[in-house]
Amino acid sequence: MGDHTIVQSETKSHVDQLTSPAGQPVTALRFEGDIASTSKVAVLGTYQALPKNGVKLILLDFTKVDYINSSGIALIIQLLIEAKGAGQKVFAVGLSPHFVKVFTMVGITKYATLTATQAEALAEL
Repeated sequence: MGDHTIVQSETKSHVDQLTSPAGQPVTALRFEGDIASTSKVAVLGTYQALPKNGVKLILLDFTKVDYINSSGIALIIQLLIEAKGAGQKVFAVGLSPHFVKVFTMVGITKYATLTATQAEALAEL
C-alpha cells in the first residue's frame, strides 16, 4: 500500500449577511477546506450559534470546500434537519457535480435546494 496519508485541511467557516434581490435577509455560512467528522464545530457550531429569531433563509456555501466525506455529509444532514425543525429554508451552493450527485443520492435535496451559484439561490428568494 505504501504510506498514503491524507492530510485533511481544517474546516473554516464564516457567516455573511446578504439581501436577496427581493429584499429578503439571507444568512450565508461559507465553508472552506474539507468537511469531515472533525468539522463539527465549524459546521454545526457555526449554525447553532446563529440567532434563531430572524434567520429564515440560510445559504450554505461550499465553493471553497475541497472534500466532504461521509461523516461530513452526516453533519450537513444534521444541520439541515435542525434548520427544517426551526422552519428555515436552506440553499446549498457551489457544490461540484460529484457532490450534487452525492447530496441527491443521500436525500439532502429534501431539505435543501441545490443551486450552482449564490446569485441563482438569491434570485429564487
